[in-house]
Parts: sequence; structure tokens; C-alpha cells
Amino acid sequence: MPDSLSAADAVLFDLDGVLVDSRHAFATSLNAALAGNGLEERPAAELHRFLGPPLEMTMRELVGDDPALVDSCVAAYRGRLREHGPRESRPYDGIPEVVAMLASAMPLAVATSKPQALAEPLLEAFGLAGHFAVIVGPSMEARDEPKAVTIERALRHLPAGASPVMVGDRRYDVIGARAHGLPCAGALWGVGGEEELREAGAAALVAEPRDLVALLGA
Repeated sequence: MPDSLSAADAVLFDLDGVLVDSRHAFATSLNAALAGNGLEERPAAELHRFLGPPLEMTMRELVGDDPALVDSCVAAYRGRLREHGPRESRPYDGIPEVVAMLASAMPLAVATSKPQALAEPLLEAFGLAGHFAVIVGPSMEARDEPKAVTIERALRHLPAGASPVMVGDRRYDVIGARAHGLPCAGALWGVGGEEELREAGAAALVAEPRDLVALLGA
């Protein structure tokens, strides 16, 4: 076990793919946005790989560089997700218990690329929000906010001198954490997978949420 992980005294969590399984809500809302703008829907499994990076980046890859079309698809996606996201998502098995256990031992924060205005009510709907010192995501007006910037804003809310670890499921989490000298534990129950997380430089890989407790020495 890397010393930097067992010595952690605070944790930053990604949201989608780590705390919450939102693949169905994500793919369904993306397809609704595409169809609503006269574009062809995609197989859900094809869309899951886009869960993680900033939404505008995903939309440009899906629909091209027309700013008006991108903005229209983003707005349609977020509108549907706000209405249906909590019903079509769920916490991963074991996450509520693990988050509660870790929160009793150290401060926790969320650093997500999901807009904060959507992330907070989602975590509140599942009874998880109260375990976190802060839930940080981009504003609805932000475009392509790098994960390192989101993480930097979350770090401001942790105690001075803390030694945090990031828990993420995509390379964006690993790279964003590394920009601040933080180790990242890769969540294998999410979207990215072992190869992506190893190549990005994850400090450790975790097969199940409950394994985080031992990994972090909590």
C-alpha cells in the first residue's frame, strides 16, 4: 500500500462513476438531447465512455464544432438530467456505508465535472450530501473546466496542512490530482477501467468501495 494513501487524512471523491452510477441517466439524457436537436441517437454503451470529461468537450465530439448546436444540446441534456437524474441513478453498492465510515474519521469533499447545481441535489436525494465538507463542480456557465481547477477549488475547503487523496474512475481524475501533487486511487467499479487508470498513473486500484477503508487506513 503506498504510504501516501495510508497516511491520507482527507478524501476528495469524484461523483459519477465513483459515488453514483449515473450511466443510465447520462446516456438517456444525451440521446434525448441529440434527438431533440434532430440528430441520431447512439447506443448507450457507446456513450458511457464520455462520462467523466467536461460536457462541452463531449458534445463537440458527438455533434461537431457548431457552437449554437453544442449549446442547444448541452441545455437539453441538463434540462432532462435535472428532472430525471435522481430517479435514473443510484449510489454504488457499499458507497453510503463507506462514505459514512470515512466521514467519521476524516473530512471528505466532492470534486466533480458535473455542474455543482446538478451535483448537490443529486447527492442530497441519496442522503449523501451531509457527509461532505463541500461539493464542488463547475458553474452552469463554465466551459471545459479542467479537473485540476475543480480539485483546486475543493482543496480550499479542507483543513490547512491536510494530506488528501483523490478517488476517481477516469484518467481526468488522476491527471487532475497529480497537478496538485495528490495520489489518486482508481475506482474499478466506475467507467474508466484498469488499463486507463494504470496508464494515467493511479497510485492504487480499488475493486470495491469497501476496500477504500483499509486502503486509506481508516
